[in-house]
Amino acid sequence: MKHAVILAHPNPASFNAAVARTYVAALLGLGHQAELRDLYAMDFDPRLKASEIPWAEGFAPATDVVAERAVIAQADAIAFVYPFWFNFPPAMIKGYVERVFGMGFGYEASDVGTRPLMTGKLVVSITTSGAPNAWIDQTGALQRLRAGFDDHLASVCGFAVLEHLHLGAITPGMRPDAGEAILSDVTAMAERLYRRVGS
Repeated sequence: MKHAVILAHPNPASFNAAVARTYVAALLGLGHQAELRDLYAMDFDPRLKASEIPWAEGFAPATDVVAERAVIAQADAIAFVYPFWFNFPPAMIKGYVERVFGMGFGYEASDVGTRPLMTGKLVVSITTSGAPNAWIDQTGALQRLRAGFDDHLASVCGFAVLEHLHLGAITPGMRPDAGEAILSDVTAMAERLYRRVGS
């Protein structure tokens, strides 16, 4: 299988970046193909341009959008890796979705509204927060995010959501062994969701 791993964190030394690299390494270890798309390192512009609105005169996807769509089109599975900021994805992720998965690629107009164009692709999300998992569960933050982002995007584009792994209590002073244990959960998820090639 081919995987596109979409990372949205401005610090290349962040725990999110370590999560994305760990996930990619796990997929490669299973014999899959995986490409990491570090949006901040790529200097991806999350701002939707007037010329990219499908009904705009002279509509045309920009060069960076065309490049991302080529990666996504080849992928069997997509993983979003990002931190909780105000219990929502970073603006970078929202802008990426608006520009890349818009009408004509992620979905199209139909006589009943819209029709998904990405049926058959799989989606995984891995998120982090400084708040502990118990607080995230108690406040319903993850449940709301899954409904508003994972499930909605899947419904519009036709993806199948496999899992949303949230890693709480991620702090700058976290002990190295604690970080390693959490990263092992990321590897375990990849191994649980995807079979080793040839087995």
